[in-house]
Amino acid sequence: MAEEKRWKEKEEELEGIPISSTDSIPGKEVKEYKGYVWGTSVKSKSFADDVSAFIRTLIGGEVSVYTRTINEEKQEVIHRLVENARDLGANAVIGVEMGSTRIAGGAIEIFAFGTAVKVE
Repeated sequence: MAEEKRWKEKEEELEGIPISSTDSIPGKEVKEYKGYVWGTSVKSKSFADDVSAFIRTLIGGEVSVYTRTINEEKQEVIHRLVENARDLGANAVIGVEMGSTRIAGGAIEIFAFGTAVKVE
């Protein structure tokens, strides 16, 4: 429940900062380009998560422990992207892309990047 409240508060922080994977924000005009912004997070799995996932792969189905972790980290990365955009004086982010990569030791990096802009 506390985790859900934390994400609710984080979502409220995004109010007024539209994010788009395209090069525009519908109904808005880009007035100024502020710069390149990104957010990143590296997350490792616990041994217990790995055992749980291994068992799930044996019987089939979604590995929910990994799905939950990745979704939480995607949200965190977007918030970091928005914080970086705000630091540049932007009020929107366009051209946003997300991705992930596996790092040695079973850790995964989730990242997002885009262009911070001022729109009206």
